[in-house]
Amino acid sequence: MSWQPHITVATVVEDQGRFLLVEEHAEGRQVFNQPAGHLEANETLAQAALRETLEETGWDVELTAVIGIYLYTAPSNGVTYQRICFAAKPLAQRPNHPLDDGIIGPQWLTRDELAAQPERWRSELVLRCIDDYISGERFALSLLRD
Repeated sequence: MSWQPHITVATVVEDQGRFLLVEEHAEGRQVFNQPAGHLEANETLAQAALRETLEETGWDVELTAVIGIYLYTAPSNGVTYQRICFAAKPLAQRPNHPLDDGIIGPQWLTRDELAAQPERWRSELVLRCIDDYISGERFALSLLRD
């Protein structure tokens, strides 16, 4: 039997106590997630995070740190994901930028607004990454080697 984890990136973008989230359709429901997605061939983890954030929210961001590296097995399908989560600051929104299929749109929520809706989290990693960010977890971007 072949087992292979899925490599994903996510970005926690904070502005004045609000976090940039993606409202999207997943598994037949509307959920919140960080801008996130799979690493593609021939791109770095940082490039993937910037690309996914733009594709899912229309926002250009600047990566500032690595928050953490998470191993998560989804109970819905048994797939294991290795998530590299970045911290970023917002630079500019591209108002007419087309968003990926399945994306309803970007939402700015406080930590408490998100925490009050656990049934809408894509996974438990959504709040965990924000909580790690709030607690000050930061690692230099140089931690990652291309």
